[in-house]
Amino acid sequence: MTTFDERENAFEAKFAHDEEMQFKAQARCNKLLGLWAAGKLGKSGADAEEYAKTVVLSDFEEAGHEDVVRKVAGDLGSLASDDEIRAKMAELLPEAKSQVLSEVD
Repeated sequence: MTTFDERENAFEAKFAHDEEMQFKAQARCNKLLGLWAAGKLGKSGADAEEYAKTVVLSDFEEAGHEDVVRKVAGDLGSLASDDEIRAKMAELLPEAKSQVLSEVD
């Protein structure tokens, strides 16, 4: 194997790792958003965890994050606007990334 091939394989492995970490961080962010929304809905404990799972699963409906916003906004109704939900997602993403990275170490 040439140095070029080794370098190409290393770049591919890094790209795959970075994509996996991004996916995990976004899923964690959606879970945290679900727990936040569950609190607004008066859910706690196992009910809150179950609701958070439905929020995570809603992200697989279409590309992007609007499917999550739509689900949570529909569930919360007048308790939170779409913009408030998007702001909360933006706030939670760094925390989610930090949690995922701390689990890898």
